[in-house]
Amino acid sequence: MQPANAYAAQCPTRLVLDRVADKWTVLVLGLLAEGPLRFNELRRRVEGVSQKMLSQTLKGLERDGLVTRRAYATVPVTVEYRATPLGHTLSATLDPLRIWAETYIAEVQAAQRRYDAVA
Repeated sequence: MQPANAYAAQCPTRLVLDRVADKWTVLVLGLLAEGPLRFNELRRRVEGVSQKMLSQTLKGLERDGLVTRRAYATVPVTVEYRATPLGHTLSATLDPLRIWAETYIAEVQAAQRRYDAVA
């Protein structure tokens, strides 16, 4: 088996990069790294995410082994999501990206305004 090379067109690591480059993944996994949350709590805390998009994101994260889903036999059924150990390793990698975005957003927006003014 050849070593992974994300620059190769057929490298399966590109599927992982697609997942981690998604803003909803960054935000959802960041919250779940802090502790388990129910679906509606995640939806309230990640402002702007639709129910459909949150559901798709969680299913993808679960499929990739980054999140676990646990249903409790209550009426109605209670579902809780939590980051797996693998999910925690990714969250620790992604959190600096979120922090960078929060720190430098004003500079990025200023650069966009300068660019747009001459384009």
